[in-house]
Amino acid sequence: MGFKIGAGANAPPFIVMDVIAAANAALRALPPGAPGIIRMEVGQPGTGAPEAARRAAQRALASGDPLGYTEALGLPELRARIAAHYQDWYGLALSPARIAVTLGASGAFPLAFLAAFDRGDRVALAAPFYPPYVNILTALGLVPVILETDAGTRFQPSLAQLERLDPAPDGLILASPSNPAGAMLHPEELARLAGWCESAGVRLISDEIYHGLNYTAALASAAAVSPHAIVINSFSKYFSMTGWRIGWMVLPEELVRPVECLAQNFFISAPHLSQIAAIAAFDAHPELAGNVARYRRSRDLLRDTLPEAGFTRLGPAEGAFYFYIELSEGLGPSPAFCARMLAETGIAATPGVDFDHRRGERFMRLSYCGPEADMARAAKRLIAWHRRGGLGGR
Repeated sequence: MGFKIGAGANAPPFIVMDVIAAANAALRALPPGAPGIIRMEVGQPGTGAPEAARRAAQRALASGDPLGYTEALGLPELRARIAAHYQDWYGLALSPARIAVTLGASGAFPLAFLAAFDRGDRVALAAPFYPPYVNILTALGLVPVILETDAGTRFQPSLAQLERLDPAPDGLILASPSNPAGAMLHPEELARLAGWCESAGVRLISDEIYHGLNYTAALASAAAVSPHAIVINSFSKYFSMTGWRIGWMVLPEELVRPVECLAQNFFISAPHLSQIAAIAAFDAHPELAGNVARYRRSRDLLRDTLPEAGFTRLGPAEGAFYFYIELSEGLGPSPAFCARMLAETGIAATPGVDFDHRRGERFMRLSYCGPEADMARAAKRLIAWHRRGGLGGR
């Protein structure tokens, strides 16, 4: 008699992780002296954790503190510092009691979905999207409602799309700046969408993990325009602390205790050492501003050179650190194209099928948060590849 396999075992892969494995294999196979692999497949800053965070962690380790469990919602000092951050950046007075420290943003999403929705509820989101949104929703028995967007809408959903939904969904996920397109909801757009959610009784979940990485538009937080929104953020992107696995949520008052109970059972707490480092990271804004300036220079360089390399249909790239690129006719499907590009240029990219199940074969994503010199080398390699006929000639 065979053993049952649970429905969760059917979760689709997060394809970028497979691309990482392929790039690692290509790197191991390189002969000595060969040009290296340029990593543009993953949104992992090449800048590393800020010095203040590293020093705080070193002091904590040297102190002999056992660094045990913290409260499930996080160290009170960190929750207070996050609340102060909202005052500093958005002019928003938040009670630290509404802050939940999480195991990265990845740990926040299941907590938010379980606290806010029931099995079978419908949650709307724009395509292209961050793949785990859909994968986690589906694994929890929720129903994703996909709103197709394109360059004409800057890859963000519109109020008209939401008003056409009948019945209205139970929830809406917004992301600004977004992954993979780097698209932003401008303050007035976010206010309109949040207002519709409030009037329709739709729970808004706002993914703001790329806040601080904005180049052409002002930031706006859903916490300032909706008392019932769940805001998710992370120390991974602007703060450059991916491997520390530390994030946070701003919660409506009615969801604080439900999230706390879920966190107690799922994770106990976020890592104590990472929380100490995160407190100190708020003292590192000058260093972090330097990181953002480097990302901006790489963005500007690629925006100017990618068309010369044959990539002319670029997403908005208003924020985050990605270009979402529509491939010319005959270059797709994107998984095969990205595999060929890795083999022929040593540049790893993520195929669009990770972000849009219906139209993603026509797109790929390039991340430009790696070392600035690598991004310049990538531009030269792509131009040379195009001139050799790698994209089918000129």
